[in-house]
Amino acid sequence: MQQLLITLGIILLIIGIAWPHLSKLPFGRLPGDIYIERENFTFYFPLTTGLLISIVLSIFLWLWMRK
Repeated sequence: MQQLLITLGIILLIIGIAWPHLSKLPFGRLPGDIYIERENFTFYFPLTTGLLISIVLSIFLWLWMRK
């Protein structure tokens, strides 16, 4: 459990440092992401992006926890 928390902390640190460069990637603008813009209202729901991140993290954790 400690190893998992340390690894997740390191991953979050790396993502935080790389965040300015990650904005240039197409994540968040994938087909299937819901984006509605009106005059005084903007709604954004990253459905496809969330599913993709969930699948990648599930596979990563499944491979990592497998012994």
